[in-house]
Amino acid sequence: MSRFLRWTAAAAAALLVAGCGGGTSDGGQDEGKGTGSAKASGPAPAPASPSPVHLPSSLTSQRLGWKGCKATGDATAPSDDWRCATLKVPLDWSKPDGRTIDLALIRARATGSDRIGSLLFNFGGPGGSGVSMMPYYGATVSELRERYDLVSWDPRGVGASEGVRCRSDRDIEAAEQVDATPDTPAEEKAYLQDATAFGKGCQKATGELMAHVSTTDTARDMDLMRQVLGDRTMHYFGISYGTELGGVYAHLFPKRVGRLILDAVVDPTAGAVGHAENQTRGFQRALDNYLKSTGQDPKQGSRKIADLLQRIDAKPLPTSSGRKLTQTLAVTGIVLPLYSEAAWPRLTSALKSAESGDGSKLLALADDYNDRDSSGHYGTTSHAQRVISCLDDRQRPTLAQTKNLLPRFERISPVFGDFLGWDAAGWCHDWPVPGQYDTPEVSAPGAAPILLVGNTGDPATPYEGARRMADELGKGVGTELTWKGEGHGAYGNGSDCVDAAVNAYLLDGTVPKDGTVCS
Repeated sequence: MSRFLRWTAAAAAALLVAGCGGGTSDGGQDEGKGTGSAKASGPAPAPASPSPVHLPSSLTSQRLGWKGCKATGDATAPSDDWRCATLKVPLDWSKPDGRTIDLALIRARATGSDRIGSLLFNFGGPGGSGVSMMPYYGATVSELRERYDLVSWDPRGVGASEGVRCRSDRDIEAAEQVDATPDTPAEEKAYLQDATAFGKGCQKATGELMAHVSTTDTARDMDLMRQVLGDRTMHYFGISYGTELGGVYAHLFPKRVGRLILDAVVDPTAGAVGHAENQTRGFQRALDNYLKSTGQDPKQGSRKIADLLQRIDAKPLPTSSGRKLTQTLAVTGIVLPLYSEAAWPRLTSALKSAESGDGSKLLALADDYNDRDSSGHYGTTSHAQRVISCLDDRQRPTLAQTKNLLPRFERISPVFGDFLGWDAAGWCHDWPVPGQYDTPEVSAPGAAPILLVGNTGDPATPYEGARRMADELGKGVGTELTWKGEGHGAYGNGSDCVDAAVNAYLLDGTVPKDGTVCS
């Protein structure tokens, strides 16, 4: 089971690549240049205000020992342009003098002389490793590097930052055989038992950390990072879940907002059920657009795919690997190529093979999504994703409530409705730690303008979320830019209009008119 709010850069890799509060880091941070010149069309960022949490000098004055980065997972070590370091943060932000944990950081210094400051990146998930993905994304944002140090990190509970692993590879593969759209009482019991077992595995693996990996915790980590990097205000690029993180940061520290870009915006007004509905609608919309591109009627094409999934549910398809393609794996395989229009031909080929009785291509797509390599080893992005989101989300729909909701989900999408409807019940079922809120608080009165980029064809974060985030941030803060495109995210995805607007905002401080549309 894995929610579809995913890490943009990782999805792309799977598809295409198979005022200085506190101390500064080494190498000099050009104190006073953290915000650069005042923005050209709107108010300059407000002066930084004192942190609501008093931090010991051992944290605010720590020096980062930047050194060459090591290889991570299957990826080779990045070039010498990229340097890595470790930042200490409180385990429990209510006890800043207590135990600390280490966060892994990565940075490439600005290439030009007119440096603005650090630009932090979060690629989403939650659960995506910024240390692994920042070098891959570096070419996309090379123009921004002329004036910014490019910085990312593994948030707490992710990758090299106390990364969580809740299950062994063998247990993950066994769990893939559990029907995520149960049709009988026995399947329902197995589905919920699997959810309980996953939560217990996470609790055993993470211990005390499990209650301290929330989005709010990570937003506070970001502000300490800002201080230690030597920046007066926060410059930030958040993608997908990273937009929710950026909104929470702006709420906690509105006077420290510098230039914030939120691309592929999460709807902050949606709870667990509302988020599942939004994604059901978004993926169906993307599937409709894909079917139109192949000359098919979307309604008829969706019905054909739904019928195929029903047949696979009754009798999983054989594959060249000897593993079986289940209905759950088939849905996952359909989802991945909808993240990028460039991957639509892979979906066409995989569906054609499945209709002929061979599930190999859909299984390969599902394996890419689930971070499974050819040796059978699984990554842990989905583990961290679930631990973080279940600490955030307070809503826990019961089995009975979910069954009442299913007809609504099925009306939205005959392909994805069942899967995402049941996911609302199973995702945080019987979770060992209570959630913190129904919806995140992102209001940021007094913050500098924040640029929100929505994509009308985005499957995972439907574009309506950008307008809702703008409204929640508050008047004069959220500015919406819309791209009429396809895929998850907009910047770097083929729109010169979007790229130019984002670059002008980050490099020159020019805020586009709210409601600007790039076709």
